Amino acid sequence: MSTRRDFLKTSSLLGFGTTVPAFLGRAAHAVDARGERILVVVQLTGGNDGLNTVIPTHDLYPKYRPTIGIAKDKVFRVNKSIGLHPSLAGFGRLLNDHAAAAIVQGVGYPNPDQSHFRSMDIWHAASTAKTLTEGWLGKALTTKPMPAFHLASDNEAAPLALAGAATRVPSLSSLEDFQLKFGAANKADQAQQKKLLEEVSKGHPEPPSLLDFVRRTAADTYATTDKLTAIGKNYDPKVPYPASAFGNRLKLAAQLIDAGIGARIFYVTLDGFDTHSGQGGTAGPHANLLSDLGDGVSAFYRDLKDRGHGDRVAIMTFSEFGRRAKENGSAGTDHGSGAPMLLVGGKVKAGVVGEHPDLEKLDDGNLKHAIDFRQVYASVLELWLGLDSVKLLGQKFETLKLFT
Repeated sequence: MSTRRDFLKTSSLLGFGTTVPAFLGRAAHAVDARGERILVVVQLTGGNDGLNTVIPTHDLYPKYRPTIGIAKDKVFRVNKSIGLHPSLAGFGRLLNDHAAAAIVQGVGYPNPDQSHFRSMDIWHAASTAKTLTEGWLGKALTTKPMPAFHLASDNEAAPLALAGAATRVPSLSSLEDFQLKFGAANKADQAQQKKLLEEVSKGHPEPPSLLDFVRRTAADTYATTDKLTAIGKNYDPKVPYPASAFGNRLKLAAQLIDAGIGARIFYVTLDGFDTHSGQGGTAGPHANLLSDLGDGVSAFYRDLKDRGHGDRVAIMTFSEFGRRAKENGSAGTDHGSGAPMLLVGGKVKAGVVGEHPDLEKLDDGNLKHAIDFRQVYASVLELWLGLDSVKLLGQKFETLKLFT
């Protein structure tokens, strides 16, 4: 029959080997951080078409986009100058309620690179240096240790944005990633193994060497996974989330936030924005992506607001670049530059920041940027997370009035 030691050694936290992230271990002992601010970064992978996201009333818009342009009567109106793609109505309603949402227009960086990989690395590292090995969030997490999660799709690599953190940021796609994996062969042995872990977590005496091992692993793992399992079973969203992988990841973030385990940074991706052909207008691939984005972010915010966390959370979207102003011959759009960023949160200063890029003053067919993306980062770092942006970004960038 297997020994007590064998039972304990064959238990692990699925996805993390025989270790459990330190903050999750502390969470098992009732560490709560409900007063701390939380940042959720949403990456729109592929280069989101900013001109069909935030749409100007300019006469050149329908001329540039005779096939994929959004008709005036279909645009979700924001003000006299701009509107939103109708699929972003969920976000638009937050914006029109003069609370919780903001549009930052014409965001980019000098001499933009239109390679997906290089431009994404620049956004991740907040630097245009030739060699990039650390991310802006990774540096932030080293300066001020804050628990973080990468909420990933299957086989999705951790982003460069989180590289450089003092401790590894765990990637997970569901709460099942935290389930205890028992190595026992049958249910009776599994039950005995779980009982032993429970006894150890309650402090029953053991030989010192085994006790040291358990204190590092099994006790915290057992208590934490038990709590996280309960989160998954008992969580009932206040509003419905989109029935999509993206919606599920946002719901997972909400579950973890409401559980009070202390995580401060969440990183989520929504892929598919490389719309070179068949992009669609009011309907089609791009419309579907924006619907997933707008409905997901809106549900996430309203769910957390109803649970008392609305003022703690700020959601920020970005994409590696925008698209060119004119549609191409394949009813799509090619790689461009300046594009909008969206923010949502109870303390986000509602409204529109900056002017829409001028359609009469293109740069080789591209929309010119007026706001450096590192200004947005600096604002988030300093005004939301309370960190020194100059230290983290390597130089001073003027902050924007993004928060109340």
